[in-house]
Amino acid sequence: MAQRHEQWMNQHGIVYETAAEKQTRFNIFKNNVEYIESFNSAGTKPYKLALNQFADQTVEEFKSSRNGLLHGAAATTTKPFKYENVKDVPATMDWRTKGAVTPVKDQGQCVGATEGINQLSTGKLVSLSEQELVDCDTKSVDQGCNGGEMENAFEFIIGNHGITSEANYPYQGTDGTCNSQKESSHIARITGYQKVPANSEEALLKAVANQPISVSVDAGDGSFMFYSSGVFSGDCGTNLDHGVTAVGYGQTSNGTKYWLVKNSWGTTWGEKGYIRMLRDIEAKEGLCGIAMDSSFPTV
Repeated sequence: MAQRHEQWMNQHGIVYETAAEKQTRFNIFKNNVEYIESFNSAGTKPYKLALNQFADQTVEEFKSSRNGLLHGAAATTTKPFKYENVKDVPATMDWRTKGAVTPVKDQGQCVGATEGINQLSTGKLVSLSEQELVDCDTKSVDQGCNGGEMENAFEFIIGNHGITSEANYPYQGTDGTCNSQKESSHIARITGYQKVPANSEEALLKAVANQPISVSVDAGDGSFMFYSSGVFSGDCGTNLDHGVTAVGYGQTSNGTKYWLVKNSWGTTWGEKGYIRMLRDIEAKEGLCGIAMDSSFPTV
């Protein structure tokens, strides 16, 4: 096990400052390995877990560092739902194949839906600047995307008359001072946003059939943290703590329906940065609360 920990440290470039810290992290690593291996050997679920870059963290540490959605902080909109009367939706949808999804990043996830609608309206797929939100959206409770409400990001982009590109204003991972020169070069614009009616996977399906959608989920469980492949059906709750982007849906060869969700934890997590989450479950909130709080920008 110590050898595996050393290999994992080398793979992820991890260095501990003291022998005591290394021992503490090794014990957590060992517990996580045992959890993952016992889960996979039981073989009772339609998904697998795997070691990843988070293997020396407890679930509690992971939640506090990665999942910080300030739920309920943003003002909701009372506008109608533009896809309410959509009748026929395709059996499957994958916005990646239609050129509306940028590559997976290891950073915030507030601009995925805006990148999507920008591509659909202009024909150009551009990675947008999360750092601009972190540095410049200081008026709202939104801390950029690390813990920000996704609607706050939309409000900022609308009020700012646009957002610049990732290339122009690259991600730093820390709160900085707003660079007004970079920030003034607007690449994408939105004119409004709408909420998907809450607690309805049917409404969410109508929306995702038409554009990528910002969704909130409860990602604070060990099986989500170490998800590797398959259709996730974990015992997550509805304590929404993480913002992601629903970029499609489909079903497996054995008929299991799923949502296709783009995460923001890099490509070594999940299915190259994506997770397939069980769709059309009994609970109206959807798995991990995916149908509770979703929204999308409009142009």
